[in-house]
Amino acid sequence: MQFRRAKDEATSIKELLVRTLRREHSYEEFKALDNISFTVHQGEVAGIIGTNGSGKSTMLKIISGALIPTSGTVEVDRRKVQLLTLGTGFDVELTGRENVYLNGAIIGYTREYIDEKYSDIVKFAELEGFMEEKVRNYSSGMVSRLGFAIATVRDTPEILILDEVLSVGDMFFRQKSEARIREMIHGGSTVLIVSHSTSVIRNNCTKAIWIEKGRLRAQGDPRDVCDAYEKLKEVPK
Repeated sequence: MQFRRAKDEATSIKELLVRTLRREHSYEEFKALDNISFTVHQGEVAGIIGTNGSGKSTMLKIISGALIPTSGTVEVDRRKVQLLTLGTGFDVELTGRENVYLNGAIIGYTREYIDEKYSDIVKFAELEGFMEEKVRNYSSGMVSRLGFAIATVRDTPEILILDEVLSVGDMFFRQKSEARIREMIHGGSTVLIVSHSTSVIRNNCTKAIWIEKGRLRAQGDPRDVCDAYEKLKEVPK
């Protein structure tokens, strides 16, 4: 997966306009993923690890169909895929209630389905009494809890993709969210998990895939891959 990015970004609208008129833009190709190849079989729980900026979330977006790779192919039945990622699809000027319907619609829920599940979402997020408040008045933890509750309220899909959803809220809510995710994982789904926590990968996955700075470093037994990854992080910079 390659992206084109500006070498020297304009710092103002005026500068951007002048550069556009003079055709002075310069770009460079950034290779986010470089020849990555792996297979996840039906019923497997695969964990993807790597340092920040290594392309993990980009990989999940390609698999789910949100991005089209520059080259190569992905074989997956996207009708069976559910991608859970937090922090997207919220409008801070809308109330919590309004954001439930907005975010649910973005995920693909019908209004009737949200009507049916609304009370379950609010209860799980522990936001009773706050749903008529604008989201800009929420703490970051409250926003995360609401996003998690919306994303996980539906029945377990056949292919479940989780992008850093096991680190939301306080300690008690994390325990509750991890329990819900474990229910989904062990409900028969094929699962891909991105997480910075090697303990999450070790405890929940049947295989691990390590992507580092866009390249595949290792894949296989979660314990072996996580051990190798942790040794890299221990190396002094």
